[in-house]
Amino acid sequence: MAVPQTSNPPGSAELLAGISRHLVPMTGSAQDHDALLQLIGPARFALLGEASHGTREFYRERVAITRRLITEKGFRAIAIEADWPDAWRVNRYVRGLSDDPDATAALCGFERFPSWMWRNTEVRDFVEWLRGHNEGRPAAQQVGFYGIDLYSLFSSMQAVLGYLDRIDPEGAKRARQRYACFDHAHEDSQAYGYAASFGLSNNCEDEVVQQLREMNRRFAEMPSTAGMERDEAFYAQQNARLVLNAEEYYRTMFRGRVSSWNLRDSHMVETLQALDRYLGSEQGLPRIAVWAHNSHLGDASATEMGEAGEWNVGQLMRERYREQAVLVGFSTHHGTVTAASDWDQPARRKRVRPGLAGSWEDMLHQASTPRFMLPLRDNSALQRLVAPQRLQRAIGVIYRPETERQSHYFMTRLSRQFDALIHIDETSALEPLDQGPVWQAGEPPETYPSGV
Repeated sequence: MAVPQTSNPPGSAELLAGISRHLVPMTGSAQDHDALLQLIGPARFALLGEASHGTREFYRERVAITRRLITEKGFRAIAIEADWPDAWRVNRYVRGLSDDPDATAALCGFERFPSWMWRNTEVRDFVEWLRGHNEGRPAAQQVGFYGIDLYSLFSSMQAVLGYLDRIDPEGAKRARQRYACFDHAHEDSQAYGYAASFGLSNNCEDEVVQQLREMNRRFAEMPSTAGMERDEAFYAQQNARLVLNAEEYYRTMFRGRVSSWNLRDSHMVETLQALDRYLGSEQGLPRIAVWAHNSHLGDASATEMGEAGEWNVGQLMRERYREQAVLVGFSTHHGTVTAASDWDQPARRKRVRPGLAGSWEDMLHQASTPRFMLPLRDNSALQRLVAPQRLQRAIGVIYRPETERQSHYFMTRLSRQFDALIHIDETSALEPLDQGPVWQAGEPPETYPSGV
């Protein structure tokens, strides 16, 4: 694809020279991520981002990096921006504990929009690799696969009830009485949040707090030698915690973006800490790879998100774990992406416009190196050059090129946002497992306005 050249804003010549001097080219060889693994060093948390939820190369690079983190640095878990129950099904598969015949079946739990985020060919192949890696290893040495998001309010309730039905029918009866508070919402999380937020119905805060306390007591009383029983108890406990946090999240989402965003990212970090404690109780301090969007994993205090009062996973992990958390961002200038035009609409292959003039995407493109990494941590010369604010693009599950500046760009200071940034100049759309005719057809040329 031909990419139009853009004029350099004032001061960009020095920036371009600095980027070219410090970048580490990536050529597709087995040594591509040597510099990144050296930068990660002994850190226990590698936060691997993405600039969109539908770019094949971002997923592919994360997989390649994570495989090396597992095989060379002993990482024990992958924690993804997904719901806990859906990821747990995959976790059971990669540990050889489920009845799913293959990775495609194990990923079937990801039904909620946007299913392509995790039901895609890159994740499928990685899940199969992970199962093969775990095969024959003791449980304490196997690598797990976990979700850290909080959208699964009602399915997490069902998971708690299903667990208690098996091991404590009286406890299940108490849980049903508490969770019956949600019955009026008919398993519609947003309907519950709207009614509770505006006083149209009582909220269920007390009930979910009581249930989590009971699950916490149950887990605390379980011996550390309980094996799979302890795994299942941990799974149920985290579902009860998710119900508590999701109840608050859906109540606050109608009060403004900042409150709900902060609750969501706080839950992600709370889940990571719980996972850290749980895995650490088995064998030393665990090392965890985290997969989520740049907007969650890049330090919010270095962006206009932070100026608006938002925090995120990257910022909170840095505050809690300091140099033990390494933040890695991804970037692209142009190509294609899998995204929808609106919420709950079909996935499409959309063309990604060239980065706006003066944006980080534009400046990285002008370095004229197709794929490279910028090592930002402990690099004071490069940090000085990338300290001023510039626009950065974020494409989520929705991409609206016709309003791209308003919908997808925000100001960032790259020097503090990430410890390293991987730029892939031209990228391609992620391939969903469930493509459908809309994705296969792609985006017609006439829907790509050239004058906006």
